[in-house]
Amino acid sequence: MARVAPCFARRETRLTCRDMVNGLLSEVEDYNCWTLAEAAGHPGPYRMQHLLSRARVDDRQLLDAAADWAAAHLAAGQDEDDVVLIVDETADEKSSADCAGAARQYSGTVGGVAMCQVAVTLTCASPAGHALIGRSLYLPADWAADEERRELAGVPDELMFATKPQLAGDLLQHAHDRGIRARFTVGDEVYGGLELRKSIRERGTGYVMAVRSNYMVTMASGRRLTVKTAASLARPGMWQRMRTGSATKGARDYHWAMIEITPDDTPEGQDPGHAVLLLRRHRYTGTVSSYLCWAPGPVPLAKLIKVAVARWRIEEDHQLAKQVSGLDSGQVTTWTSWHRWTAISLLAGAFLAVA
Repeated sequence: MARVAPCFARRETRLTCRDMVNGLLSEVEDYNCWTLAEAAGHPGPYRMQHLLSRARVDDRQLLDAAADWAAAHLAAGQDEDDVVLIVDETADEKSSADCAGAARQYSGTVGGVAMCQVAVTLTCASPAGHALIGRSLYLPADWAADEERRELAGVPDELMFATKPQLAGDLLQHAHDRGIRARFTVGDEVYGGLELRKSIRERGTGYVMAVRSNYMVTMASGRRLTVKTAASLARPGMWQRMRTGSATKGARDYHWAMIEITPDDTPEGQDPGHAVLLLRRHRYTGTVSSYLCWAPGPVPLAKLIKVAVARWRIEEDHQLAKQVSGLDSGQVTTWTSWHRWTAISLLAGAFLAVA
């Protein structure tokens, strides 16, 4: 709390934030201003509601301070090659479209199309641990173009529609500008597009990004193939069985292979580096998942696998933040209150990750 003190214009507001963080870290049945105020001994929820809506607070600086603190602890004493940044998204179901960004939209979190808010998130992970260090609220195109909705929710006028990969790119650039470094960036198929991968390379960072089976790649010979066709060219001797963790039913083993390709995202004036198509085949069903990988130089198969499976750390962070620090429990509707609630929740989550 001492680190984030400059984010508050008044001492009383800072103390209210401290009470809210303590409440999020305690065992209350529901996380909202009423229950948190009761846990803190407040006569009512009004101080916390004021903090989320009208108080003079820099929530961007608040989250930045928490992110810098968490990333510094997680990366301390670690080889930079073992630090990764992970982009993904999560959703919170809503009962009304009055909430900022809430609309009927698809999300894997809710298992289909539902009325929900979607946020693009960023996790920093190392062998020491992992924590969410950034988030951006996604505004669907129709929602972003609705002036009345925007005004009611208090969305800033300068904010226009941005795709999820664009939001992820902004989060990664912001982390880079603040000095957070990682050897690789990881993401699922939503974030495997050309523009985001190119922007990652411009910062000198490698990536391991999942891609769909119909994505076109260029083989080292110059031949253009879909990822699915390229995977069929992997000879039996190229597959290696590797253990990637443990599950409730035993070890999680897959067959892995990699094929050298020519990168399609080289920034102007940069060296093409080393690109491969990483393939993961299920031992029993034969289902193949594909990843585009790039690094300045050759990277061993075992390292690429380690980076690829690190993507699940952000799923664990989503689950932890929702279950333990109330990320999805804030009964907030406006742009300001959503950002303040999530910043305070991620501050509590960062404390847990470091502790």
